[in-house]
Amino acid sequence: MPGFGGRIGAGLHLPDRRGKRIAVVVAVLLFAVVAGIGVGLGVTTLGATGLADRVAATAPPPPPVVVRPALRPATGNGPVPSPGGVGAVLDPLIAAGGLGTLSGQVLDPATGTVLWQQDPGAALMPGSTAKLLTASAALLTLDHQSRLRTTVLAGAEPGTVVLVGGGDPTLSAAGPGTATGYPGAARLDDLVDQVRVHGPVSRVLVDVSRYVGDAFAPGWFPTDVAGGYIAPIEPIMLDGGRADPSQEVSPRAAKPATAAAAELARRLGADPDTVTVGYAPTGAAVLGEVSSPPVQDLVATALTESDNVLAEALAREVARATGAQPSFSGASQAVLTVLRGRGFDVSGAAMVDGSGLSINDAVPATLLTELLGAAAAPDHSNPDHSNTDEQRTVALRALLVGLPVAGGSGTLADRYHGPAAGGRGWVRAKTGTLTGVNSLAGTVLDADGRMLVFALLSNGPNPVSVRPRLDALAAGLRSCGCH
Repeated sequence: MPGFGGRIGAGLHLPDRRGKRIAVVVAVLLFAVVAGIGVGLGVTTLGATGLADRVAATAPPPPPVVVRPALRPATGNGPVPSPGGVGAVLDPLIAAGGLGTLSGQVLDPATGTVLWQQDPGAALMPGSTAKLLTASAALLTLDHQSRLRTTVLAGAEPGTVVLVGGGDPTLSAAGPGTATGYPGAARLDDLVDQVRVHGPVSRVLVDVSRYVGDAFAPGWFPTDVAGGYIAPIEPIMLDGGRADPSQEVSPRAAKPATAAAAELARRLGADPDTVTVGYAPTGAAVLGEVSSPPVQDLVATALTESDNVLAEALAREVARATGAQPSFSGASQAVLTVLRGRGFDVSGAAMVDGSGLSINDAVPATLLTELLGAAAAPDHSNPDHSNTDEQRTVALRALLVGLPVAGGSGTLADRYHGPAAGGRGWVRAKTGTLTGVNSLAGTVLDADGRMLVFALLSNGPNPVSVRPRLDALAAGLRSCGCH
């Protein structure tokens, strides 16, 4: 079901508020023009002198209205919410029941003040809100503008080429001009065009040595491959391993690297059935190369669309950048090591993957609010960013860009109706959904324009019944100043 942040994932666009203002201005100007025509028609029976007098008496038109739409920024100096005020909004909603085991926290990132919490240190299954850990580690470790490169090298034998996986799962088999689930993705056809220049190809090998270990994480379910939520993690695949690049949830390839190499072989006129794992000789010539979108864009897509495969690729890149083993265990531990090294308390977290798809993952609400609070902290405009906390904030700002907008984008596009409708456009949050798991962590502007950070994790009840309750909690923060 699209719209869920896990097994159970979404693009409705919010109306452009600028359009309404522009429409009003245009209507006013059209009215003025019509009114002018009416005046002209009304004086056609006058003589020449009367018409001249009438025209002379007409006031000059006012200057045109210049529309300068602008977004109102969040304020850090508005009225400060109080714990009592926040509790007065949230506690009755929680007391209504239906949330199972709940861990939650609300934080004012401008002051670091905890405004509300319920069992915040309890480590619960997070679902896809765990992607906030992976995304944060990636932004703190990797160059935001770096790209993952897929190359084709000359093989040892004439007519043989080697497709080398560079960790980019967004490479697309879709034709030119055809949209895919990955904005700005490189195209396989561009790689084909480059390779063809060097002569005919009779065989394609694929190099998957960038990653090591199992391709399937502990706590994953094999049925999720056919179900469309994950692919075995290999360093080269097409469209995240999807059979249909245009669909977010589409059956995935059981052997995505081999499938990608077979498709390359078909397009080069080679036999796809002869594809095997292999390696190019040292110093082999580069016959073609394409690049992924920048890391910060990959992070945004992984969060907005809750893309499990992309999150796993980012986790492995964190492992490689820190000298850890690019495997599930190496990558998940590298993510926690990076966060710990940057001052975040990860003592309650246990991760076995980078996407949160595993039922073996556990994360406390406090860690999620710590990460989001750092990303949303005020910018003190220190030119050299010498302060450690400020360095973290600068690196993590891009985390906020990827958060889905309530009622507007990604996995929140079809949410925030009914009692939670007041949060539409104001809540931005990462979702997380597995069987018996529902979580929501993000930011919200309260009625005074002050940004608050929240994390809510529920384990136990059916997510279908819990989702609207979590949405109502976040929308409640929007509805008040909570003084």
